[in-house]
Amino acid sequence: MRIAVITDAHANLPALEAALRAIDRLGVDAIYHAGDAVAIGPHPAECVDLLDARGVACVLGNHDEWYALGMPEPRPPWMSVGEEVHQRWTHAVLGEARRATVAAWPYEQRLDAHGVAVAVTHYARSPGGGFGLAREPFRRPEDVAAAGDWPAGAALVFHGHQHEASDVAAGLTRYVNPGSLGCAKEPLARFAILGVGAGGAYDLAVHAAPYDPRPLLDDFLRLDVPEREFILRAFMPRREG
Repeated sequence: MRIAVITDAHANLPALEAALRAIDRLGVDAIYHAGDAVAIGPHPAECVDLLDARGVACVLGNHDEWYALGMPEPRPPWMSVGEEVHQRWTHAVLGEARRATVAAWPYEQRLDAHGVAVAVTHYARSPGGGFGLAREPFRRPEDVAAAGDWPAGAALVFHGHQHEASDVAAGLTRYVNPGSLGCAKEPLARFAILGVGAGGAYDLAVHAAPYDPRPLLDDFLRLDVPEREFILRAFMPRREG
């Protein structure tokens, strides 16, 4: 059995297309997306449509949740006015037609891969609901276990939310974040491939597919994406050439 895991596409259509092309060349039985398909990038509708058309098994991330279930009201202190404007622009681009599709995404996906229990989730859920807001990648296994309510009983947990890649163990569980597909300073679409043999032995590799960032960067301006100056500076590759 071979599965691919991508995460945090963040409305970056060129990166998503590059990853899917690379995954198709490698060959897998299923593809999972670990949340945050929308927001930040200029292509939220196109990314949701492509994930749906390809039958990718998606889970809700916090940005997806705000579209599907509604924005937090009133605006919380940690959300800037500019971010709220950007989120509402994203929701307007997505429209009503896609809301039911995204709302049907669960908070986690489970599979048994030849006896290896695998879970895919966006991030740990806090007791009061919502995702952890830590921005740093995992540093120590004990931090992973303490970071909130993770799926229980899984040997492998794939997640996203923190855009940096990480791979750490805590107890009997290995937590793997292949790194954000759509938010990276290099024009590389990252994804993980898990291969599991009939006896339960597995191998795991993280790949990076290059893509041309120029159409992405052009679309921030062409589509008048709110907060684009900050987004381009903080999350996106620079234009070369």
